[in-house]
Amino acid sequence: MYNEAAIIAYTARTLSQYMEKNFADAGYEIIFSDDGSHDGSADIVNSLSLPSVRTVGYAENRGKGSAVRNAVLSSEGDIVMFTDADLAYGAEAVKIMTDALDENPSASLAIGSRNLSGDGYSGYTPIRKIASKAYIKVLGLVGGFKLTDSQCGCKAYRGDAARDIFRRCKVDGFAFDFETILRAQKAGLEIIEVPVKIVNHRESKVNVLRDTFKMLGDLRRIKKDVMKDK
Repeated sequence: MYNEAAIIAYTARTLSQYMEKNFADAGYEIIFSDDGSHDGSADIVNSLSLPSVRTVGYAENRGKGSAVRNAVLSSEGDIVMFTDADLAYGAEAVKIMTDALDENPSASLAIGSRNLSGDGYSGYTPIRKIASKAYIKVLGLVGGFKLTDSQCGCKAYRGDAARDIFRRCKVDGFAFDFETILRAQKAGLEIIEVPVKIVNHRESKVNVLRDTFKMLGDLRRIKKDVMKDK
């Protein structure tokens, strides 16, 4: 979360209620990772005193990759999933993703894909839909991926695989998704894709033109770094 004071209490309560209803017997933890917010987002979450909810974070804004990495490395679960602070894919995405890993025991990563669901882009304006698809396609081609939606903010991992992958990661920005996928592929881990759809729409923090060029540069550096990493 980064300056999410306007919505974070709702998100925390909604997710907590969902997890208590569906995962209380199995056990769970909800980690809110504060990416240097200066609007009291972490204080709001902590003040709610919800079961199995905690916050981690740091003082200065570093980027989404840093925030996700910080939370994953502090996690303890057999399955670790991350999603956006606005619950863009809904709380129900947790069960969708964890069920996918349960049904595919050989898989280490489950990656949400809006392109595999007929209504995955429901609610997008035509221009935003085209821009998003083109953005993913270009980055996928450069990265050498065959995945249909590498940038989906809804991914689940086997816990040990997640912590091993993120322990090696260095990218703090949006390109962290590519780094985790490349490192998983190098390790020979099986990746599956799972149909998901956006249910909560909000203006994206990604500037398609600016961030595409930045991520292309990041991707080239990531590929070189991953290839030489033992």
